[in-house]
Amino acid sequence: MGGGCAFMCRLPVGGRMVESAGGIVGISVPARVGQCRQRTADRAKSADSIGRTWPIRHGPGKAGAMRAEDRRAAAAIVAALGGADNIRSVTHCATRLRFVLRDAGRVDQRTLDDDPAVLGAVPQYGDRYQVVIGAAVEDVYDAMMIIPGVSGEGTGRSDYDGRADYAGRADRSGRSVRADRPAQTNRSDISDAADADDTANTSDAADPSARSRLLTRGAVAETATRAVNWFFEYLSDSFRPIIGVLLGASIVIALVNMLIAVGVIPDDEASAGWVFVKTMWKGVFYFLPIIVAYNASKKLKVDPWLGSMIMAALMTPQFTGLMAAPTARCVMDPTLGTRSCTIDVFGLPMQLNDYSGNVFVPLIMVLALGATYHGLKAVLPRSVRIVFLPFLSMVLITPLTAFVLGPFGVWLSRGIGVSLAWQSTHAPVLFAIMLPLIYPFMVPIGLHWPLNALMIVNVQMLGYDFIQGPMAVWNFACFGSTAGVLFLAVREHDDAMRRTATGALLAGLLGGLTEPSLYGIHLRYRLIYRRMLAGCAVGGVTIALLGALFPATASDGTVVHGVIASSFAFTSLLTIPLFSRMGVYAASIAVAFVVPMILIIAMDYRPRHAGSEPCGDHADDTDHVDGRDKSGENHAGSQSAADRAIGENPNKSGENRPDAPAETDAGTTAVRSPIAGRTVPLERSGDPVFASRALGDGVGILPDERSGRTEVLAPVSGVVKTVAGTGHAFGIRTDDGVEVLIHIGIDTVRMEGEGFSMVVSKGEHVDAGDPLGTVDFAAIRHAGCDAMTMMTVTNTAKMTAVAPIVGVAVDAGDPVIAIER
Repeated sequence: MGGGCAFMCRLPVGGRMVESAGGIVGISVPARVGQCRQRTADRAKSADSIGRTWPIRHGPGKAGAMRAEDRRAAAAIVAALGGADNIRSVTHCATRLRFVLRDAGRVDQRTLDDDPAVLGAVPQYGDRYQVVIGAAVEDVYDAMMIIPGVSGEGTGRSDYDGRADYAGRADRSGRSVRADRPAQTNRSDISDAADADDTANTSDAADPSARSRLLTRGAVAETATRAVNWFFEYLSDSFRPIIGVLLGASIVIALVNMLIAVGVIPDDEASAGWVFVKTMWKGVFYFLPIIVAYNASKKLKVDPWLGSMIMAALMTPQFTGLMAAPTARCVMDPTLGTRSCTIDVFGLPMQLNDYSGNVFVPLIMVLALGATYHGLKAVLPRSVRIVFLPFLSMVLITPLTAFVLGPFGVWLSRGIGVSLAWQSTHAPVLFAIMLPLIYPFMVPIGLHWPLNALMIVNVQMLGYDFIQGPMAVWNFACFGSTAGVLFLAVREHDDAMRRTATGALLAGLLGGLTEPSLYGIHLRYRLIYRRMLAGCAVGGVTIALLGALFPATASDGTVVHGVIASSFAFTSLLTIPLFSRMGVYAASIAVAFVVPMILIIAMDYRPRHAGSEPCGDHADDTDHVDGRDKSGENHAGSQSAADRAIGENPNKSGENRPDAPAETDAGTTAVRSPIAGRTVPLERSGDPVFASRALGDGVGILPDERSGRTEVLAPVSGVVKTVAGTGHAFGIRTDDGVEVLIHIGIDTVRMEGEGFSMVVSKGEHVDAGDPLGTVDFAAIRHAGCDAMTMMTVTNTAKMTAVAPIVGVAVDAGDPVIAIER
């Protein structure tokens, strides 16, 4: 770019890159292309603002040296997230960009999923959002930082009130779902803004007392969920910035152990050379509490040097030297082999501990510091804050930590460590098998961070860790699964998957990073998890049995029936020398690696009916209309979207059709299909609100890919209660109280009525089979929307039974839902 050449940016709405004199590059986004893929951003921006240009300024320095692909990826991600003005802040870890957004509804999930630079896009709780990049994350982050309006610390003031509008739920296609009031999401889709009598008002939620109970329970549950999610985010952000340092230190330890094993350097504590080499990695773990306190303080928007200083005060030679004072009273913990001392300070007993390597204490201390710091900031005059804010914070929190929080943190870490050690000692086989099996479900949601903290504490207290061995089994099962996918990609000449799998496998085997594999491949194909869990189970059994037969010996002579690590490390090929016994460890991870790789090569990782398409990712079906894949190439004989949804060819001859019962007969009601197509379960419809059954149980109907203009028929007889102004949704209430919602397409409200027409109006009575309107499915596909039509019984809770008929080809008027009132 610095040389003056323009580059093309792949945008959700057919945008293009433009460059002007002076090296200012921008994204020009047309206003009327791809309405559906603009998603909610169209509601937040006028046509003029959508068609604006975002400048990306760069000069001869760092920006000029950036790769064009990184700049393109950064610009495209910002565009898909709703623009720079929608990004409150962005940070990154080893593989992921982590965003705090102003409005999560403006995210264009499909564009992110389609971007070749993005391994995965994951909605989080509230307004948090993660974009998985892989090894290039830092380069893309740097490129993003030169886009005006984007800042790592924040993008300026906002009218946003701080309350999360989205609960971060996502369906398998990755779309974010408004979870605080699911029905509200679709109310805007199925009625005009002024229409208060829509389907949402005809449900049980109309009862004020019921709504109050729901809101109370929902508020408590949501508050608890937010608190838990915030806690794990707090842990993650406290460790995330030092992943690289920990990874580097672990490799240094592994290399040193290897050199000792082959006799290159002596294992002699008296050797000056050995002591010097040891300081290269020892310093990272010794001063880890200070580093964690710095990161945790930044997370809570507290002066990070203040948090670091308070933690450093408890690690000074003067403080630790109090243990040797004549008045100190010390005891030895026989379980952990650690010494704890107590000394009187100003007449009060203070417990003295070695806080080096302990991460629980700084995490607890910073929580108290954050509350104190912001409380003082609110009451102190601006003119004296620079002096008295740090002064008062120090004199309040340092004693509190020394007398209360520090000993509590040590007690907590020891208690959890002793509990896990007891399980590892008394049930080593069960411990070694269960840990690899639960880890694959903990990592995607961040629950593994507490265990990482415990590993560090174990090394600090015991001199070894017993968790990392079984944990490595899951890591290598993950890497083996990726290797199997890579083998198939090479064999089938799938260049896109080959590139993704190659990068993910190298990041895993050499760096111990699972995120590129997890987000780039595994979470997109659920069968991979089944193969991977088999590897976790077999590898867990292997490490459990071999560990029991060949116990390890710690540096202090302790015999451990299992694999132990001499330091905290990222489990990769380079860190194998850290583990004892090394042979048991190597055999176990080899088994865990090979088993899923062979299973994937032999049995594939894709459903047989889905070819190479991700399981349940219905959003991509619209990219395969008329037998064309995303590259535009023709594939004769390729399965239709309906075939992929059900797994069998459409039965147009009428076989397997349900007999048509009477529409209303002795307490039963038959709801008929409004269009022809193939029925699918709601969870495979691709719409998260309908998949969650927030609007009742029902069925999805996928029209044939060749369908054009089609008449939409009334599924039941009754009064039309709702007609969307855009013509894409209808609500009907039968005489016996059944409420049926028909929603044509996904995100078709963005088409603003184009391709739809209505022949009925609200309040009109219709008979089953009467036309409600027409829809042009070709126009829906051309706009980039999904043609899936959902039909639900919105007051399902009042029915005795609602039984959808799925997996069959139907004509308009065929029964697809049986209701027992």
